[in-house]
Amino acid sequence: MPADERDPLRSGEYARKQLFGSGLIGWSHARRFAAARRVVQPYAGAPLLDYGCGDGTFLALAHDAFPESVGAEIDPALVADAQRRFGAMRGLRFIHTDEVPALPDGAFGVVTCMEVLEHCTPEVAEHVIGQMRRLVAPDGVVIVSVPVETGPALLVKTAARAVAGLRGVSGYQDRERYSAGELARMVFAGAETAIDRPVYETRRPDGTPNRYHGHKGFNWRRLAERLRRDFHLRETRFSPLPPLGGLLNSQAWFTCTPR
Repeated sequence: MPADERDPLRSGEYARKQLFGSGLIGWSHARRFAAARRVVQPYAGAPLLDYGCGDGTFLALAHDAFPESVGAEIDPALVADAQRRFGAMRGLRFIHTDEVPALPDGAFGVVTCMEVLEHCTPEVAEHVIGQMRRLVAPDGVVIVSVPVETGPALLVKTAARAVAGLRGVSGYQDRERYSAGELARMVFAGAETAIDRPVYETRRPDGTPNRYHGHKGFNWRRLAERLRRDFHLRETRFSPLPPLGGLLNSQAWFTCTPR
């Protein structure tokens, strides 16, 4: 029997590398998914949209609490793979992000967008935020998570990525690098701090360009200010060690309600 039929969750592309990885990377991502579950749990039972759902790991983990849910993903290969692996889960479906504009206004009590906006170019980020605002119900909630790439956390992550690269861990050999000046700016970043962010380009299967950022230069505080234009920012949390706030954590979590 193929591995994905025995365990469709573990066979996901990101799940294999992250959630079920070893060492610090596996621990950090396991805590991230646990944090995601805690943040959404108070809204269990509401229709859920996960914008940028990747390989569907979060939706599969949360399916017992959110039996009616939709995952939207830009990579058609990931959409097809998630549909195949999780096809037996009733009420769970996956669509391409091109289909999102056709979803009805206010259709979801919960909209999540986790580890996505940091990769979006400014114009794409505006589109995604606009779609989330349109799709969340008037009494619903939008939950956004992004990496903390500032302060002491950036120094820890930079060192961990360097070690992973030296060990040959997939995805870390060609990691982004900071100049000394760029690193200093982001370590001491405020809400308005910005440095030039590299833009990368690949081609989608249909030949259209896919332009995106890595993590370099992302400032979670700037995003929080942007979200406040369309939402009430009700709560900001951090993981995996909440008491340490934005200083030594991997992710920031924003719980928002529509204005």
